[in-house]
Amino acid sequence: MLKMFHRFWFCLWHLVGVFSDDKEKSVFVLEGDSVTLNSSLTEIMDDDRIRWRFEKYLIAEINKRTDSMIVYDDVLDGRFRDRLKLDNQTGSLTITDIRMKHAGFYKVENHNLSIIFILIVYDEVTSVSVMEGGSVTLNSGLTEILDGDHIRWWFRSENTLIAEVNAINDSLFVYDDGPDERFRDRLKLDTQTGSLTITNTTTQHDGRYLILIFGGKLSLKAFSVSVYDSEHCCGSTEAVIRLVLSALVGVATVILLVYDIRSRRAEQDQAHIHTSGT
Repeated sequence: MLKMFHRFWFCLWHLVGVFSDDKEKSVFVLEGDSVTLNSSLTEIMDDDRIRWRFEKYLIAEINKRTDSMIVYDDVLDGRFRDRLKLDNQTGSLTITDIRMKHAGFYKVENHNLSIIFILIVYDEVTSVSVMEGGSVTLNSGLTEILDGDHIRWWFRSENTLIAEVNAINDSLFVYDDGPDERFRDRLKLDTQTGSLTITNTTTQHDGRYLILIFGGKLSLKAFSVSVYDSEHCCGSTEAVIRLVLSALVGVATVILLVYDIRSRRAEQDQAHIHTSGT
């Protein structure tokens, strides 16, 4: 179930127009996981100074002029304590063991760079498995799309937008022509519910999918899709069959052994009776 904290960020996210600004990036992370906020730099110049802020609070900085690298993890009652790591080559920031209280706006800046990251934390993942070559449908949870709804589907947490429905302007898109084209001609959106179907799946489609719905209903859902191949499937089935056969053979052996023991006892009893009678 979503928490009120999520709802606040969803509304704020919508109001600031994050989707239209290339300098703002949405990042999704599962509670308890780690996330790296990429500065987009390949290296820091000798006279450069990189600063990271959470809301208005300075939480980390690298100053090449003084050759210093500092994390201020005692701000905000120590919520970042022992959780912040800076890359001294790129200035990227890693936050470990993410909690709900770490959701919000992060900003990295230097003299010619300014990027805002909007970190969304979620706490539930639905596991789904599908055989390679098959289809899988990820359910939006809606029975119908309302007039003001805006639905977006992401693959993994790499800001890869793969599909969206915008009921405000009555538009529906699938973005299956990404850099590696792994979703080419494989995505289908349900026009009534916004659910997403992936057809002709391969192991390239393994991973986490997220759907964000805002408008009439605010929600965030995550799916972990596992694609297994036929060989693995058959291998598992074969293993089960072998296990069952082994068990049957074992049972049969026990039955034969018991039967043999009883037969011998019966023969001994008959021989004893015969001896007593004479």
